[in-house]
Amino acid sequence: MAIKESTPDRIFNFVNITLLTLVLIIVIYPLYYVVIASFSDPVMVNSGQVHLWPKGFNLSGYKRVFAYEDIWRGYRNTTFYTALGTIINLVVTIPAAYALSRKDLQGRNFIMALFTITMFFNGGLIPTYLVIKNLRMINTFWALMIPNAVSTYNLIVSRTYMQNNIPLELQEAATIDGCSTTRLFFRIIIPLSAPIIAVMALFYGVGHWNQYFSALLYISNEKLKPLQLVLREILLQSQHLASTSSDFESMAEQAKLAESIKYCVIIVSSLPVLVVYPFLQKYFTKGIMLGAIKG
Repeated sequence: MAIKESTPDRIFNFVNITLLTLVLIIVIYPLYYVVIASFSDPVMVNSGQVHLWPKGFNLSGYKRVFAYEDIWRGYRNTTFYTALGTIINLVVTIPAAYALSRKDLQGRNFIMALFTITMFFNGGLIPTYLVIKNLRMINTFWALMIPNAVSTYNLIVSRTYMQNNIPLELQEAATIDGCSTTRLFFRIIIPLSAPIIAVMALFYGVGHWNQYFSALLYISNEKLKPLQLVLREILLQSQHLASTSSDFESMAEQAKLAESIKYCVIIVSSLPVLVVYPFLQKYFTKGIMLGAIKG
């Protein structure tokens, strides 16, 4: 038998749905606008004629972006950096989180405090660069992975998830049955931690995919540049051509192309992440909530 909603409940639901719809529009519309602007005539975009649908359908920006020789190499490099970097992050973060979640680890609070300090203090840009240089990691892909192998925030979330969602009694029972710590970790902890591992993979993967500043500092070899730097070069070149054209007509044409490329670059760099996210969404919601709100 269905429970009839009272008038206050109906008013609350109406206001709640209305507010959530407005928030959804505020969040989604900028993303949608970038998509339609990338397919529209730049003149119409700049004049404010593009609102809900593309106008003056135009693919010149995408043609220019994909005509650039290094674009595919940038995709290949970034895919490699993202895959290998995420694996390194998980291999370091998940075992550390499990160790810190065990109450029988002596000094775990002190160790956790040392990790936490790094969230508030660091050596700074120049000392970090000198360390990377002395380790001979300049112009190597290791410079994009080793310094960021562990995120303290992700470590805390993973540790909290394991503390609150993997019963201690289960671990004690496995130990009594003769299960070693290593076997316990791989046979019990890892399977039960699938949601938080998926969340961490998404967090770390997105971070590697969007990595820009570290690559700008440490990578100057054209063959090693990730996608973000390649797209930056495309954008800078288009803007440079627009500002150095010899005649007004050519300058206007290059300016239009540079405006179109600006939106196309955003789509090209974001699309792979948007495609992957739906497959991890069910784990994302469960894992991040369980790992963050308790403990």
